[in-house]
Amino acid sequence: MQTSIGIVGLPNVGKSTLFKALTNKQVDIQNYPFTTIDPSVGVVEVPDQRVDALAMMSDSKKKVFTTIEFYDIAGLVKGASQGEGLGNKFLANIREVDAIAHVVRVFDDKNITHVHNKIDPANDIEIIQTELGLADLQSKENRGEKTLRQAQGKELPPLNLLTDKKVIFVLNCSETQLANGWQPDETLLKSINGRDYVILSTPLELILSEATQDEKKEYLTTFNINPVRGKTSAEGGSSADHAFQAGRTSNGTGLDKLIKQSYKTLDLLTFLTTGEDETRAWTAKIDDPIPKAARAIHTDFEKLFIRAEVINWKTLLEVGSWSEARSKGLIRTVGRDYIIQEGDVVEIKI
Repeated sequence: MQTSIGIVGLPNVGKSTLFKALTNKQVDIQNYPFTTIDPSVGVVEVPDQRVDALAMMSDSKKKVFTTIEFYDIAGLVKGASQGEGLGNKFLANIREVDAIAHVVRVFDDKNITHVHNKIDPANDIEIIQTELGLADLQSKENRGEKTLRQAQGKELPPLNLLTDKKVIFVLNCSETQLANGWQPDETLLKSINGRDYVILSTPLELILSEATQDEKKEYLTTFNINPVRGKTSAEGGSSADHAFQAGRTSNGTGLDKLIKQSYKTLDLLTFLTTGEDETRAWTAKIDDPIPKAARAIHTDFEKLFIRAEVINWKTLLEVGSWSEARSKGLIRTVGRDYIIQEGDVVEIKI
């Protein structure tokens, strides 16, 4: 299962800077609208300390992590649904992704032009949402005309409406705002309307993505942020638990939260396989029966599935080996109705 997230928003809100921080891929981040015309695509590996630990336990020759595709999509302006700016291309690109990371500028910087010459994040959100809604309305009207031309009973493909895409709002603040604990006000929260959001500073994330481990630690200490989790260090708990809860990436604190939220927003989980050949993380949907989840390993596994052996990753590491876990009766044999769980280590029998 390859997950794709489209990074969208108005021009000059920090989309390409975020993309570069995520992927360490060189893209043009100059200060003028429509720098990005064709979407840049970066496949971001999601480091997972569970893979590292299980690979060490199994003496695996290879480690494979889950990935997310991020698309840096051209900035949208008012009137995009009618073809303004790069509207048609922008809207077509959004249709191809699983979810939208909507970057919203909340920082004020006179050296970085705002397309509307004012910082009004709630209004910026409304512009994007309105254009997506208008584009969907146009799609529905086109579908109506097409239906009239079709013979009775002929099925048409799904509309793939833009407003049906799941959204994560990325509230892009300055480093000073971040250090001062900036939070969205009531007006902005009303525009977000209960949907998922993360707060980060794209310039800081870019610095962190290019920094050494020591430099990264110094930056994060400045902001009183736990480098493992992206929260205040006062929360306690083991560093391993923090890493797994944080979306399993160590690129930077805001990126931790974004990847964690991407999994949550898309109702995804990670299960694992381990052995001498490789230890690997796999992606499945929450509430998937295990035969369906096993399609990630091989498409035939759903049809050929007989049973599976399952153990939680923590339990397996605690006993030290698959054979030891078996001898202690800690490995469960499950059938087709078993629902895959976050952190399951599985062995599929076909």
